[in-house]
Amino acid sequence: MQTLKEVQKVKKTTLTSAFKSVGGEMYALAEELYPLCRSITGAGTRDTLEILKHHIPLVMSKIPSGTKVFDWEVPKEWNIRDAYVLDPLGQKIIDFKKSNLHVVNYSIPVHKKMSLQELRRHIYTLPEYPDWIPYRTTYYKEDWGICMTHKQFQGLNEGTYEVHIDSSLESGYLTYGELLIEGEQKEEVLISTHICHPSLCNDNLSGISMATFLAKHLMGKKNRYSYRFLFIPGTIGAITWLSINEQKTGGVRHGLIAALLGDTGPFTYKKSRRGDAEIDQVVQYVLERNDKRNKVIDFVPYGYDERQFCSPGFNMPVGCLTRTPYGEYPEYHTSADNLTFISADSLEGSLKIYLKIITVLEANRKYINILPKCEPQLGKRGLYEAIGGNNDARKFQLALLWVLNMSDGEHTLLDIARKSVIDFETLMEAAFQLEKKKLIKGRREKGDQ
Repeated sequence: MQTLKEVQKVKKTTLTSAFKSVGGEMYALAEELYPLCRSITGAGTRDTLEILKHHIPLVMSKIPSGTKVFDWEVPKEWNIRDAYVLDPLGQKIIDFKKSNLHVVNYSIPVHKKMSLQELRRHIYTLPEYPDWIPYRTTYYKEDWGICMTHKQFQGLNEGTYEVHIDSSLESGYLTYGELLIEGEQKEEVLISTHICHPSLCNDNLSGISMATFLAKHLMGKKNRYSYRFLFIPGTIGAITWLSINEQKTGGVRHGLIAALLGDTGPFTYKKSRRGDAEIDQVVQYVLERNDKRNKVIDFVPYGYDERQFCSPGFNMPVGCLTRTPYGEYPEYHTSADNLTFISADSLEGSLKIYLKIITVLEANRKYINILPKCEPQLGKRGLYEAIGGNNDARKFQLALLWVLNMSDGEHTLLDIARKSVIDFETLMEAAFQLEKKKLIKGRREKGDQ
């Protein structure tokens, strides 16, 4: 089992060389957040949001314990200061300060001596991975537990053990962070990521880091859509936000749940409940062009917070874009999901995919041909080079003709890209030039200002 210092030492050389890149900066943020003991409430989550505020101007909301949110209730706030287990010889065999995964998240306070037989009832291990510590929670049942490696467990001797969990479970707050980047339109793209897991890097410091740097990028641009970023505790956080902000949900045109974005696997996209929303079509198009190993799967009501946004009472166009899905890599929810498991290159690659998706969303308009009867003369407008030019010129000419022909107010640029098999970027440039020459105009949609 690697301690935090050992993990950081292994990565130090890689980080130094990568820090010059955006991926290196994303990794550095994950490294800074790694030691904090996050949960669905508590100081670790608030400290996480305060660190993110150094990068983006998050607005923090605090919802009191006991607040009714649909069929749920905001839980008591959990905080932990220290925890340890002493063996019969008085030696500290479990130390929370070395790994916050040692304590079952949301464990009630405990300070007592007990037999090994009693202690065993509260111990969790991974026999199939004997050197790893599992991640376990007891959010909605007041209980306690200790997580350790299976090797440690097998080495326990009979005798009296002392268990001390210095935690509290009291009335407090559920805290989440939110950022709205206003665009030309009021219609929004929602990017949501969960912030409740402790020292787990792929799940979900990778999503937190990617969403933070995506927001930083968009803040420096003029955008068609408005962008709403949510940094929320999983499940109860999404339920709470939806309960409090139900009136805002109708303005969400597209949405993505960002998680598991730091490993080296290909991308997996889970469609929205609708299945044919524009975000579903756009992500599928981008992933198909990126890597043949990428896959798109249908919606299932299990997973991350897409299941809350896509519940039948909301049915929002929100999908989930990850790399390797949850539960499909052995390091998932274990101490092996540490700083050595993610990489700067993977984080940067994930950011680039999200940016490509946003590029398509921003430009994916429907157009109307202003001169629809036969082809307009493109040559006199400087748009039509002589036949026989290079391949790029010929492809661009063909793109111009496709956009003109399909600009009937019913087809988007993505529709044209799929039908013509011309890349979206070329069609986007063709549409820009045709609109500039007043040969097409964008069709006004709901939300256009």
